[in-house]
Amino acid sequence: MRIVEDSVASRPGLQPLAYHRDVVALLKDKERTIWDWAASQRTQEDQITSVRALMLRETYRLDPAAHQAIHDTCHKAMAALEIDAPATLYQAADGAMNAALCYIPGEVHVIFYGAILERLSGDEMTALMGHELAHYRLWSLESHAFHVANRILDHALAYPDAAPSHFETARLYALSTELYADRGAALAAANSHTAISTLVKTMTGLTNVDAASYLKQASELDAERSASQGTSHPEAFLRAQAVERWWNGDPELDCWIDARLRGPLSLATLDLPRQHELTALTRKFFVRLLSDRELRSEAAVTQIKRLFPDWDANGPKLGDGELSVNGADASIRDYLVALTCDIAMADRDIRDEVLVAGARMMGRCDGMVNFRDGLKRNLKMTKQAIDKIVARIEVM
Repeated sequence: MRIVEDSVASRPGLQPLAYHRDVVALLKDKERTIWDWAASQRTQEDQITSVRALMLRETYRLDPAAHQAIHDTCHKAMAALEIDAPATLYQAADGAMNAALCYIPGEVHVIFYGAILERLSGDEMTALMGHELAHYRLWSLESHAFHVANRILDHALAYPDAAPSHFETARLYALSTELYADRGAALAAANSHTAISTLVKTMTGLTNVDAASYLKQASELDAERSASQGTSHPEAFLRAQAVERWWNGDPELDCWIDARLRGPLSLATLDLPRQHELTALTRKFFVRLLSDRELRSEAAVTQIKRLFPDWDANGPKLGDGELSVNGADASIRDYLVALTCDIAMADRDIRDEVLVAGARMMGRCDGMVNFRDGLKRNLKMTKQAIDKIVARIEVM
């Protein structure tokens, strides 16, 4: 097998998404033992034999002699994605219009479902092949690192005590993989609109699709700016916009994808990378909350060090922009207000001063409603008492 990095300067580079790299880096750094174990595992020959036998039992193999056109399309897409491996194609007995890659290192196995071979044009079949082959390409890159990460996530979900963060990480990793594969479709077809029309035809079963019209429809939906609710694939309107932006070299693409796949930082949707992000944010929050030396009483610092034994009061401080409405939702502000209350109650001699410092921070990030509600909920303070705290905020 041969995978070569992109060398044609006129085409967008088909590289793993930022989320792929973030997850791989995190697993290598924080879960090194698990990573080394998963990376050392090799697909056993008996497993490969079993997979091949299953495909032969459940599908019709499209031999090149009888189905030359589809094999030519496959090889065209493989050339565009710079993949060199033996390819076997199959038609499933039933199912909705779709296609799938069965990953075996060093071998390409693509299965078609429903009437997809009849509904797509020649260029669209090339795009479809590019999409499936992109899965193979991604799993084969960098000593199979991205496939190793995928296997680790799959194993984590197999355990009954899998955490919500494991499910969320696996979901976002799968969504990112589909966006990568859509780029493979555009690269194979040498046209983003062909990739989009293939996507919409597969989704709807239509025989005629206008990609430009669908992009206009997608842009109207994107105005809502809500994060994807997809479990294995992003919504089609997000996928269409993502591949179009990538094809056109949008410099803000990574930020756009992050906003559309993950949305703002939220306690309800913490994945593994964002767990570490929230940990770092919490550390910086405490530094800023106690930036006044007079607030660093022994009791207050001891309370923080129960969470972070190595906490440094002179470390990085939280910036105002890190708690913007687009960057973090109300649950994060509620969480930080609760922490403020904990530190305030650790030393009653500085309680009000800590609360004033917290109010000042929340006021700078549209979190005053969260602050007032938090003091009422966590400290059972009256409106009059809360008003006195808020009134002490300095006018900036």
